[in-house]
Amino acid sequence: MLKWVRENVYAAGIFLILRVYLGWQWMTAGWHKLTGGFDATGFMKGAVTKPIVDKATNELVYPTFTAFLEHFALPHAAWFNIIIPIGEFLVGLGLILGALTTAAAFFGMLMNFMFLFAGTVSTNPWLILLGGLVFIAETNAGRFGVDYYLLPLIRKATQKLKHGGYKGPTTTGGKPKALHV
Repeated sequence: MLKWVRENVYAAGIFLILRVYLGWQWMTAGWHKLTGGFDATGFMKGAVTKPIVDKATNELVYPTFTAFLEHFALPHAAWFNIIIPIGEFLVGLGLILGALTTAAAFFGMLMNFMFLFAGTVSTNPWLILLGGLVFIAETNAGRFGVDYYLLPLIRKATQKLKHGGYKGPTTTGGKPKALHV
């Protein structure tokens, strides 16, 4: 089944529809935040003052996440007010275009988990499920998209770097020669 999801052309067609839907959800959420004056400060303060607690023991369920919000995110809220909407928009754009699709799905799921850790359910479980499916499909999810052209170029560049990318003239010491025009 996993081979079919990752290699079959019909699966790629299904993932095209799925990733465009998912991408639209992310892109529009990011766009509304970019154009509507987004401020995460109240949300983060609420997650710190009313964190998720175990009802039986009254202990924090995600103490490290609460500490992260309190000691890092809140003091840098202005920065988060910029990166959250841009991140959402770029995840959506990547999914819609099929550009770095697996990375876009991963970062979308990461943001969804952050929202869940803060206590917001909303559509996050649904988006995690769909993002997980796109992530599992790997490169097949972007087969009908920019990834079809982009990933071979990335592989070629990576191989070139791995195996000593410079093939031009060298000095006797092996360093590249200066080329004069």
